[in-house]
Amino acid sequence: MQFKDIQNKNIPLDESFFHRLPKVDLHVHLDGSIRPTTILELAEENHVDLGVDTEEDLNALIGPGKVHASLQEYLRGFETTLKVMQTDRALYRTAYELAEDAAKENIRYMEVRYSPILHTNKKLSLAAILESVLEGLRDAERDFGIKSGVIVCGIRNISPTVSLRLAELAAAFKNRGVVGFDLAGAEYNNPAKDHLDAFALILSNNVNVTIHAGEAYGPDSIHQAVHYCGAHRIGHGTRLREDGDLLNYVNDHRIPLEVCLSSNVQTGTVDSIEKHPFPFYLDLGLRVTLNTDNRLITNTTMTKEYMLAHRHFDFTPKNILTIAIHGAKSTFMPYDLKKTFIRKTKDEVKQLLLEQATQLSVNATE
Repeated sequence: MQFKDIQNKNIPLDESFFHRLPKVDLHVHLDGSIRPTTILELAEENHVDLGVDTEEDLNALIGPGKVHASLQEYLRGFETTLKVMQTDRALYRTAYELAEDAAKENIRYMEVRYSPILHTNKKLSLAAILESVLEGLRDAERDFGIKSGVIVCGIRNISPTVSLRLAELAAAFKNRGVVGFDLAGAEYNNPAKDHLDAFALILSNNVNVTIHAGEAYGPDSIHQAVHYCGAHRIGHGTRLREDGDLLNYVNDHRIPLEVCLSSNVQTGTVDSIEKHPFPFYLDLGLRVTLNTDNRLITNTTMTKEYMLAHRHFDFTPKNILTIAIHGAKSTFMPYDLKKTFIRKTKDEVKQLLLEQATQLSVNATE
């Protein structure tokens, strides 16, 4: 049996299969992916009053997996997580544990994003904040084998002057663990073009760019991200389908979309998973990737996101291979490393799918 023999067949795939599948996560927020137990322990250690002291009450406060009325409401959960992420020890621990959790579900590579400016309540320097996270990720690679990079985030609803400071930070740490620069935060009424100075500096230093766009605002947000700010990837891009000409431009230029299915439902970007444009984008040939967004706030994993896509969109082995390869191709790895990573991902995914099909065939004949 060869892969071409099964690529268009409907093969039952369970959670165990997607757990074993080699994966990447290119859109995951550090401050949205902390363990609940760690929040409580860090709060006690640093004398932070959360207003709750049990995991049950903490979950009620943050609402992991809850469907919200808007992106702004969804983002309120970060107010709690950020309270305990204000020391170098806390930042190291949350980065290390995120990588550990990712490695346990066979995520081979991850790009962790966060905004250091949101972690300065205890007067840590921006450099120290970044170094703490990088150290946690390096130690996790040593212990668990997972490779990673950091994406520094500017914030749309904070002064463009702050974005420029963060861009300077990202440029200084290029080749020291930082792989890209992002613009996150409340999208509506906070246009990316207000932050042009930051992106001019980033692009002049040859730093990769990804921008949250097309999540809480329409295609014009994506247009600004691409044509004003030079985005190499788009975070979410859910509303790209509303502008067919821009959609074709993004497709023609192979600009990847960092799709976060569960998150898009929970922020009200789409009404339901069935109405998500992900399969439409995939059929058109856009370079779509699957990601978690926030493991805690969204209450998800990469395994769950793959399962969700497979279950609701009736994906074939060919679809799953395509998505896995899209993820590998869309990393901000250096090209020489990426070539090997893509080839290895392709071979492993094909092998897993063939093993699954072979086992099903054996079971059917017994």
